[in-house]
Amino acid sequence: MKYIIVIEKRAKKFIQKQPADQIKRILAALACLPHQGDIKPLKGTPDVFRLRVGDYRILYRVEHEILTVIVIDAGNRGQIYK
Repeated sequence: MKYIIVIEKRAKKFIQKQPADQIKRILAALACLPHQGDIKPLKGTPDVFRLRVGDYRILYRVEHEILTVIVIDAGNRGQIYK
């Protein structure tokens, strides 16, 4: 099944500020969601997962009923969890 990927404004803004090669890496990783990649559930928040792409972390949740992945936020490893 193919999932639709929705990127919220905050995450989109971060991704657009990155160099072109990093944007390609991030978008390629997002295209594999929700089943592939370095994925772990986020502690303390049910239904939210993190995807690791190099030094970047992408937070997202999956709506299985409507086959949608919602990218909540993206950022550098040290700043994304604050």
